[in-house]
Amino acid sequence: MSIRPFRDIKRRKTKVVKVGKVSVGGDNPISVQSMTNTSTKDIKGTIKQIQEISRAGADIVRVSCPDQDSSKALKEIVKHIDIPVVADIHFHYKRAIEAAENGANCLRINPGNIGDKSKIKEVIKSAKNNNCSIRIGVNAGSLERDILEKYKEPCPEALVESALRNIKILEDFDFRDLKISVKSSDVFLSVKSYRQLSKETEYPLHIGITEAGGYIPGSIKSAIGLGNLLMEGIGDTIRVSLSDDPVQEVKIGNEILKSIGLRNRGVKIISCPSCARQGFQVIDTVKILEEKLSHISEPITLSIIGCVVNGPGEAAYTDIGITGGGRDSNMLYLSGVQTEKISNKEIISKVVDLVEKKAKEIQKYNK
Repeated sequence: MSIRPFRDIKRRKTKVVKVGKVSVGGDNPISVQSMTNTSTKDIKGTIKQIQEISRAGADIVRVSCPDQDSSKALKEIVKHIDIPVVADIHFHYKRAIEAAENGANCLRINPGNIGDKSKIKEVIKSAKNNNCSIRIGVNAGSLERDILEKYKEPCPEALVESALRNIKILEDFDFRDLKISVKSSDVFLSVKSYRQLSKETEYPLHIGITEAGGYIPGSIKSAIGLGNLLMEGIGDTIRVSLSDDPVQEVKIGNEILKSIGLRNRGVKIISCPSCARQGFQVIDTVKILEEKLSHISEPITLSIIGCVVNGPGEAAYTDIGITGGGRDSNMLYLSGVQTEKISNKEIISKVVDLVEKKAKEIQKYNK
């Protein structure tokens, strides 16, 4: 497959932690996560959403377990899904124990919020007995009172101190199957906190900009924050946090990784913004192709360029390319080589057919 070369990113070396079948950290691929927004007690609805999240390309999914019915619902939910589950737990240690016993592959907790050491010990015992890892989730909006009083406001030093404190709590009970996050809704605070934490620990980092907002602003904030960290080699698993359908979080997360060459999954479309030179309606064509090719998981590159100014150059680096021409005559490229001329009305069907054939070739080759 032809692909434009990317600058090598030297990833920070971290320990490897298992979240079910997914290995996080070390040299393992950076995984993409999302979180359900259904009521976990709604077993059918939650299963359906997790399956949608999985099909969109998520590696791990998180579900909230605020009550006993939710944590017990995991036992049925995990029977019908094929990606690991992280149980999101706040304050009540029994929910963590129930989640681990009912199939969670990881617990998202703040040990300092669980209670006294006897409760933390019970949670760790359950995690060990059920091969369950733990994510320490530090958030700028819920720092410990004494740390907030010490620093007066959320700052990188405060988030990192909270993370290190919680790490020590688990290590004191000889538990080290953990990953850590230090999230904020502020891009600069998040980036600086992760940079500082990456110098203090070798545990894998779950990175994200929490409560990033709606689809457009949240995607932009996440791309800036996560992109900066990832290009510095920081981050082992990511979540884009949007006030939107969790499927959109997964799509944006994968696009961030693809854009800096850290992941190749699905069709990567390179397209121009269009102008008066375009030989066909580029914007409409790209929207249709994105929808029709959303089921493809194999890494395939596709260039859709409206004219010959940049079209041939982009096509040289993609598996399949379309360059707009005059008089309803566009050029099709395969692996950078001119193949045939096609009309405007043929573009969609021709490209879909070629991409699907290419995907089958890749599947066959990988078997």
